This record gives sequence, C-alpha cells and structure tokens, in this order.
Amino acid sequence: MGDVAARIESKLQKAFTPSTLSVIDDSHLHAGHAGARPGGQSHFTVEITASRFDGLTRVARHRLVNEALAEELAGPVHALVIRARASTE
Repeated sequence: MGDVAARIESKLQKAFTPSTLSVIDDSHLHAGHAGARPGGQSHFTVEITASRFDGLTRVARHRLVNEALAEELAGPVHALVIRARASTE
C-alpha cells in the first residue's frame, strides 16, 4: 500500500471506525489521463461500511468521506470513487 492509500485508510478508520474498509489504488487504470501522476497514487476507490452512515442519504455519506479526506482531495488525489454503506444495509 502506498503512502497516500495508507493516509486515506488511517483517516477513514479514525473518522468512522468502519466495520469494513477497502482502499483500492486505481491509478494504473488512468495512466496517461488527466490528473494521473507518474508515481500513481492519484485515483482511488473507497469501499466503507460504518454505523455513522445509518439513516444518511448517499450524498450525505459522500460528503462526510470527502470532508475526512479534504487534505488528500486538495493535493495528491485526483479522483475518488466512494461506495459508502450503512451498517444496516
């Protein structure tokens, strides 16, 4: 796991104490595209399940994840796919 992926995982663990969390570096799929960096670590998919998302809309869940990762989204992360699920789903 790269440095950026490790930071993403750490921040999401701290913010949501998820029951499941997967951080996938998809950068290799975007090589040569806009926002791709030579070293990768620019495009990610996050799959997260947490009780914090219970009762929230998909948009509200995404906003919470985006807020937790604001520093990464302002810097090294060009694209983030979020699959945020409530613990009741």
